[in-house]
Amino acid sequence: MTSPAVSSRALPHPERGEIRLEGILHALSDPMRLQIVRELAAVSDELSCSHFDLPVTKSTTTHHFRVLRESGVIRQVYQGTAKMNGLRRDDLDDLFPGLLDALLGAAARQAVRLGSG
Repeated sequence: MTSPAVSSRALPHPERGEIRLEGILHALSDPMRLQIVRELAAVSDELSCSHFDLPVTKSTTTHHFRVLRESGVIRQVYQGTAKMNGLRRDDLDDLFPGLLDALLGAAARQAVRLGSG
């Protein structure tokens, strides 16, 4: 049986079959969220929220992570007091083969073109 303290810290995520293409595209249409996903893809590991240096308030950062989680792009879990974020690459690649790589590649080319990456 799970203790109430643990279950109250569980974050809702869509099941693989609930992930929708339009939700993914909406989540990645924001430059801050796209930056988060690019950083997660680059390390192929989980990163804490505090790792990301976004030029927005803490509440806005929290909103961006929530949108990514609720769309199924990332998975968030607590490790102690840190909220860890991981890209749901396996789920996304199974549901939409090539989509994530195409979007990440396009974002990298755009960053080079605009001199921001």
